[in-house]
Formats: sequence, structure tokens, C-alpha cells
Amino acid sequence: MNKFLLCLFTLLLLKAELHAQFNIIPQPLEVNSTSKGSFNLSDKTQVVFKQQGLEKSASFLNTYLSQFYGFSLKQSKTSATQGIYLSLNNKTGKTTESSKITESSKPAETNQTTGNYSLEVKKEGIFISAATEEGVFYGVQTLIQLLDPNGKDKTLAVPFVKIKDEPRFQYRGMHLDVARHFSTVSFVKKYIDYLALHKMNYFHWHLTDDQGWRIEIKKYPKLTEIGSKRKGTITGFLPGNGNTNIPHGGFYTQEEIKAVVKYAADRYITVIPEIEMPGHASAALTAYSYLGCTGGPYKVQETFGVFDEVFCAGNEQTFTFFQDVIDEVAALFPAKYIHIGGDECPKTSWKKCPKCQQRMKDHQLKDEHELQSYFVQRMEKYINKKGKSIIGWDEILEGGLAPNATVMSWRGEEGGIEAAKQNHYAIMTPGNYMYFDYAQTAKRDSLTMPGLTTLEKVYSYEPIPAALPAESRKYILGAQANVWTEYMNNPSKIEYMIFPRMSALSEVVWSSKESRDWTSFQSRLKQQFNRYQLWNANYYKDALENSSKAK
Repeated sequence: MNKFLLCLFTLLLLKAELHAQFNIIPQPLEVNSTSKGSFNLSDKTQVVFKQQGLEKSASFLNTYLSQFYGFSLKQSKTSATQGIYLSLNNKTGKTTESSKITESSKPAETNQTTGNYSLEVKKEGIFISAATEEGVFYGVQTLIQLLDPNGKDKTLAVPFVKIKDEPRFQYRGMHLDVARHFSTVSFVKKYIDYLALHKMNYFHWHLTDDQGWRIEIKKYPKLTEIGSKRKGTITGFLPGNGNTNIPHGGFYTQEEIKAVVKYAADRYITVIPEIEMPGHASAALTAYSYLGCTGGPYKVQETFGVFDEVFCAGNEQTFTFFQDVIDEVAALFPAKYIHIGGDECPKTSWKKCPKCQQRMKDHQLKDEHELQSYFVQRMEKYINKKGKSIIGWDEILEGGLAPNATVMSWRGEEGGIEAAKQNHYAIMTPGNYMYFDYAQTAKRDSLTMPGLTTLEKVYSYEPIPAALPAESRKYILGAQANVWTEYMNNPSKIEYMIFPRMSALSEVVWSSKESRDWTSFQSRLKQQFNRYQLWNANYYKDALENSSKAK
């Protein structure tokens, strides 16, 4: 090894050690230890900010300190002797390190991301600066990780450091299914806090499915009066070894939806609602049987899987229903996107339905896949008129992709690759890497979906597929992990399944490809475990030990 390579290796090693020393997840772009020493953060410290909008970041920090350390800080718009200074600047926030990221690993659309920030801790105070409010908020999340999670007194030593950072992808998401098992508003808010603490910016809320309709639609009250309740739930793994025979239900009122959306927005998280169509329809069909091909009888499903009865694509009332639903959903969610599902829609009932077959003849559709494409494209036009765009699972590629659709690729990477080649945006969420309902260990320690997704496997994921041509890579918006709750019937189990895998995902979607290092991550994760304990969150404690064993 020549001297140049030896020096380069030494510098990289020192940099890795420095990152590990500060135990920040996701790993920032630049971390520099300016000098030895620390700033003492106490209840006498003030949070100082002058620009409007930064009160959200100050409030989040104060709430965190109050909840987990037992004290809060005075907020001020005037200078303090020593304080935490939050400020907006006119710079782009791009760091010098960004120029080192190669075009092969950094998508072109990264230039459209927001969230760049700088943070410096020195004896005069803690200074967080960014071009946007969102960037300041992410700087606060990094500051939180500089606090000792084992600190017991009301003075916290924050080590001197200088950090510059920026997100790699503009879409950094987590999903939560509340249809299979309902989650309370209080837990949904806690889940959103977990996303915020990991610098995630999208919350995909799966609100309707065969096992329950969870969102109030005022024009169709039976959706929640009838469709939100099932008589029982299977026990054991599919097909089940029994039934609880205990009713399960729950839904969110529109006022509760508004409260959750605002809660997320205050944390710079966009909530994307998912309203399933044309499949996964049992709960809605039970409430309004005329929406199906056969007219029923239907029931809110007590088991899991895929069911043949779907929304009738030949019935004009089906489209009237969904247009009415979208009217109310669009008014509740400011997000650009509405997720319309589009997955796992058997064609059995359509093949037997005279109305569906007539629709195919009228529009010269060669098969039921094209009928599904007709359904999706028709709804897309209506959703576009509401100023929204659709996201669908990768099945929406079958029969022809809707003109403005974004594809969420879950059956591997092929759907995302095909969408990007067609100049459509894609979000990568392949099941073998991004499904957090899969087991975390080969020796299954609880009831989970089949499949194994270890911590190391999540960390190893690269959202830009190697098979994707260079000119198409700009269409990969980012990645998301999915939390399907067939076998998660309480908050503790959900936490156990997402932690620590969410921490690995946060580094996949935030940190530059070149800066990611499994050895460094393992070291930093040990301190993250202490944070989980501080949060009183359940987590898989043997993730580091068993991840390598289960490759």
C-alpha cells in the first residue's frame, strides 16, 4: 500500500471513529470535533429565535426535554448570554461534502430536497442554522442525539462539535396499517414522533382494507357504523387455528384526522392517506353491498389474505362512491398524494360480472387487467382535478400505467425500475428489505409474516437499483418501510417490530451512500438502544447479535 492510500485509509478510519464517537443516527455528512469540552444545557438555558416558524422546532425540543429530562427552556426572541440559537439563512445549505457524492449514487432529484442544516456547539452556545424551517427542525433532532440518554440531573453536557448535514432522498417514509388492527390516535401521534426523531418526512397511513374501514366519511356513515367492526380475529398463522370471537373495531373521526395531520405537519411530516381500490373491499362492501359485483352477502373479514369480492368496475355507482369519498379525503389531507392501493385485486368476480364485461366491450379493453387500468386511470383523472396525484402499489403497472401516477414498488424492485424507465416517479419498498412485518431473526420469536428481514439486511439496502439506467435514476424519490399489522395487535408489538430497523432505514434514506458503514452503525446503535429505553419504547434487543447470524 503506497503512502497516499495509507493516508487516505487513515483519514477514513479517523472519520468513522469520529462519527461513532457522537453516536448520531442517521449519520451526518460532516462531523468535526472542534475542541475538547462541552456546553452545559440546563433549565437556565434559553432557546433564542427571531424568525417566524421556528417556534415549532423550539416547541418540539422543549417537549422532549420536559418529557424525558424533567425540565424545559424559556423561549426568547432576544439575545441570551448562553443559549440555543435557531436561525434561517439565505444560503442553499449545501455542504462541500456533497460535491464528493458521485452521480452514480446520488439521484438528480436530491437537488430538490429540503432539510440541509448546520449545527455548532461551542462555549458561547448551540447554533443551528438552515435555509428552511424543516432544516432547523432536523438540526434539533441531531441536537437531541447529542444529549446523554442516561442523564439524570438537570444539566446536560453537550460536546463541542461542528456538523453539516443534508438528506440524500426527498422521500423518507414509514407506513402504518391500522385496518388489520386499529391504533389509537395517541399511538399514531407517538409513531409520528418516532418518524420525526429519525428525520423521516412521510407517514403513509393505510386506512381501509378488508378487515376494517377506519376513516369517517360523512356522506357514507355506514362505512364506519358497519365497516369499521369485525366480529372476531383468527388466532395463529394463516389460515388460523381458531378465532378470538372478540369484536374488534375503531375509526378516526374527521376531527381526529385533522388533529393528526396538524401534529405531523408541526414535525414537517406529510401524511399520505391510503384508500384501497379496486381490491381489498370487504369492509366497504359490507356497508354498501351495491358496490360489489354480486350484491353480497359480504362481511368484514376476520381472517387475512386476498379475497375475490372487489369493487364492481362496471357499476357507475362505484365511481360516484369513490368520487364522493375522495372529495372528503382530499379536504382532510393537504398532501400532494393520495394512495389508491391498486394491489392484490383478483379478477374472478369481474370475469363473471355482466356489468364489468359490458364495460370492457364498451371501451374495447382486451382483458380484466386493462379493466383495472381503466378503473385506476379514471380515478386518477378525478383525483388530479382535486389538485392531487396518485400513488399506487406496483400492480397499477399492469394493463397500462396511469399518466401521472407514482409507483410504490413492493414485489421486488422490478415495478420501480419499470416505472422509472417510463419516466414515472417511484418509491422503493421491496418486501424482502422493507417489510417490517417479517421476522427479525431466523428463530422466529413471535407470530410474524413469513420472511426474514434482519437489521443488517435493512441497512444494506440501496434504493437506486443497479439495473436502472443512469438517465432514469432521477425518478427514484426514495424508500419506505411498511408495517402491516395482521400480527401486531398492540403498540408494544409494533414498536418491537420497527425498532431498531427504523433506525437502519433512516440512515439508508438520509445519509450519503459513501458515508454508510455497517461497523460504524453497529457502534452508534448501542447508544440508540439507550434512547429507546429513555423513550420507554419496546425493541428487539438482540438485533445486533442475531443480524449477522441470519444472513
